Amino acid sequence: MNPNIVLIAGSSQLDSQSAKVARYLAGRLESLALCGWAQVIDLGADPLPLWPAPDTRDSWPQYRELLREADALVVIAPEWHGMACPALKNFFLYAGLRELGHKPALPVGVSAGLGGAYPLAELRASSYKNSRIAYLPEQLVVRRVEAMFNAGHPTDEDDQRLRERADWALHMLCHYAAALRGVRERIDLQNPAYANGM
Repeated sequence: MNPNIVLIAGSSQLDSQSAKVARYLAGRLESLALCGWAQVIDLGADPLPLWPAPDTRDSWPQYRELLREADALVVIAPEWHGMACPALKNFFLYAGLRELGHKPALPVGVSAGLGGAYPLAELRASSYKNSRIAYLPEQLVVRRVEAMFNAGHPTDEDDQRLRERADWALHMLCHYAAALRGVRERIDLQNPAYANGM
């Protein structure tokens, strides 16, 4: 059974490059027949209120159900001043063990320039504690993002190489999703004594 995958476009900007990357990767998952379904959560198009403000637009209940049905995730983190952006950090205040616990996630860094790795290190260090998200020992860093993953043929060798690397990483994510499905079935995620990480 192919996994269901949610891709989180972490930018709070409308029509962001992170959302473009998310749509490209979702399209690849589908065209390669790697998933049951691939759905994008675009935090720019439908943002979550800053935690703990009331969710007057009811965005979170929709996201929560989608995340609970997912077997794996792709977390797309744009680099803002060398950091993960606020919308994505805010997302991890909402999403917890029931939504993300023991689900594999491919981290993807996005940069307009030659950066993009720092937000991934930041997320690996801080976003897993209570959510128990299981980041892969693999990641993608999309540098010069405006020239990458655009419609049509690759624009240059870097774009071609990154597209090939992305396909490889998505295959890996799906293998992890299949392997961890059984693990989640055997772990008690409801035990309140261990709801928070150490």
